[in-house]
Amino acid sequence: MFRKATAALAIIAAVSAQVSAGINFDTNNNSTLQDQIASLELSVPAPVADKAYSPKVDKEWTIMVFVNGKNNLEPYALKDMNEMEMIGSSDKVNVVTEVGRIAGYDSTDGDWKTARRYLVKKDNDIKKITSPVVQEIAKVDMGDWNHLVEFTKWAQTNYPAKRYMLIVWNHGAGWIKSRGMNDPKGISYDDQTGNHITTPQFGMAMKAIGKIDVIGTDACLMQMPEVNYEIKDYVDYIVASEETEPGDGYTYNLMLGPLVAKPTMLGAELGKLAVDAYSDHYGTQDHTQSLVLASAMNGFIPVVNKFVAAAMAANEKALIKTAMGSAQSYAYAENKDLVHFLSLYAASSKDANVKATAKALQDYVTGTLVLHNRVNSNYSDSHGLAIYMPNYTNSSYAELAWSRDGQWDEFIGWYTK
Repeated sequence: MFRKATAALAIIAAVSAQVSAGINFDTNNNSTLQDQIASLELSVPAPVADKAYSPKVDKEWTIMVFVNGKNNLEPYALKDMNEMEMIGSSDKVNVVTEVGRIAGYDSTDGDWKTARRYLVKKDNDIKKITSPVVQEIAKVDMGDWNHLVEFTKWAQTNYPAKRYMLIVWNHGAGWIKSRGMNDPKGISYDDQTGNHITTPQFGMAMKAIGKIDVIGTDACLMQMPEVNYEIKDYVDYIVASEETEPGDGYTYNLMLGPLVAKPTMLGAELGKLAVDAYSDHYGTQDHTQSLVLASAMNGFIPVVNKFVAAAMAANEKALIKTAMGSAQSYAYAENKDLVHFLSLYAASSKDANVKATAKALQDYVTGTLVLHNRVNSNYSDSHGLAIYMPNYTNSSYAELAWSRDGQWDEFIGWYTK
């Protein structure tokens, strides 16, 4: 049962059916929030150098959640808001949201159909949103990247803090494109307007917002270099999933509770907490979630290009296609775990340079780029980063910044000939 899968029509139809079929809205009644906080491991990788912040700002963090419930995920928008209200804002942490709703999916909690902005406050009611509505917008396009920028800047202006985390909540598709469709896939699908934020537009939005500490995509299939390369210069840490997310998405009380308890944590620690809270909640249920160091995307390109050059020189197309076929894939078969593919191909290759460059690329992903990775046993071949490996060429792939600066698109064009 999956939640924020692609908004391509067939996938959304499947998700819509699953949304209404037996989701367990559990509230962890067998343990207290303090128990949950205590159980979370908070050891973290060494963070990047912290930025200098104004001592005049009292709040340590502002968590900004862009909750696009204008589709079949509307029931989960309300549920996640109630999870946030289990913790709420504190004297050191702001939790600020914009929640959009649409007719036809959920009529509870007043059945309002606008977009409401909240400063999330703690309450004991898990069925009703009681936080104050700070602003209500009658008509809004949550599939417009400009509106994501406007919400984020509004939140930063009205609720300033030393550090910021932005969470984009909705359907997600990483980078994938079916033949016959006209635009790169992305995130934040608004069924009312028919718009969504494409992968290049996601980069445009983050550039307009300016540098933030952590971005999380509470959406499916977004942990890909094609996506991360668009936003790498505007964020320190990226939290996302290689696979579709289970029906519950993020479990916000388990993430916000430890942050409110320790508001001085830096970006790396919050990113790791987000991964662990997600994985701890799902346990043995199928899931993936990882933390990526955004600045390491710059050093990633040269290592990728060396592998591409070695593979093309070795001319082992049959071995590459066999490794592709066996590599860990996800809801879209074209998405492959990069490290698993490399290990399979290198093991079968007779070329010493292929073996060496594949090993270097694997080591870079697992040792430098991916700081933290959590999966269940069914995804043990997932190492924190999926990559696009289709069986056909795709002209739009060349439009990505990833393709402009790297040679993975040339690799695809070569092995698909």
